[in-house]
Amino acid sequence: MLAAMYALAALGESPAGTTLSSLCDEFSRYVSSGEINTTVTDPKAVIAKVKQATEEMNMPGVTLDELDGLTVAGDSWWFNLRPSNTEPLLRLNAEGSTAIDMQRTRDNVLRMISEYA
Repeated sequence: MLAAMYALAALGESPAGTTLSSLCDEFSRYVSSGEINTTVTDPKAVIAKVKQATEEMNMPGVTLDELDGLTVAGDSWWFNLRPSNTEPLLRLNAEGSTAIDMQRTRDNVLRMISEYA
């Protein structure tokens, strides 16, 4: 409730025509790929291979988490790869602190998916 009140106050103090989404853009930390769906025969096997390949890269400062699929995070990028619960799909979301970081991350993961599918 308090956050909503602060947002409305900020909007009220902004020049006419300012939208709430434009105020929020100032706080966006990452550039996002949006959800990318890829059809694969065995999503869990592909995720396991992506995880193994990522671990073998031995990148300093990179963390892996398997709470919801596979999430891999570096200093200026991260991605989450998870299976669909209802279809033979892998769902990829990639983000980077710059468009180049996001595109590089997205393209590398999509290449691995294609290779391991």
